[in-house]
Amino acid sequence: MEWKDFDRGVFLVNCLGIIYNPKTKKVLIGRRENDPYIKELTWCFPGGRPSYKDDLEYYLKEEIKKKTNLDVKVKKIVFAKTYPEKREFLSIYYFCEFIKGKEEAKERFKEVKWVKPTEVEDYFTTSLHSQVLEFLKSLEKGEL
Repeated sequence: MEWKDFDRGVFLVNCLGIIYNPKTKKVLIGRRENDPYIKELTWCFPGGRPSYKDDLEYYLKEEIKKKTNLDVKVKKIVFAKTYPEKREFLSIYYFCEFIKGKEEAKERFKEVKWVKPTEVEDYFTTSLHSQVLEFLKSLEKGEL
């Protein structure tokens, strides 16, 4: 399949979890190196591409467990977007609540870190949509 043959409607879907720990009021981010798809990518939210056989939410929980060793509850969709850097990528951001586990960097992550929601912007090197930033601000204010 050649992406240039399509002018609309074909996307590579990526499910991402904004993992929030209500006790510490922080979110988890992971650092990647040498991303094969988006060269500018360093820090990001955990997740991955879903399989065809499972629900998106089920797959997201499994990917988060594989990459961070954490169990989460997927609460709701926050936002979906394409990237100026790669228009064929469609990311769906989910709000997830930390349940249990000790975080550790696994698979493609070199490091994972809990940060204040409003600090996320300081780490990300790719575009972070204003709606995601507003959601993070509301988390920090305790509005959810």
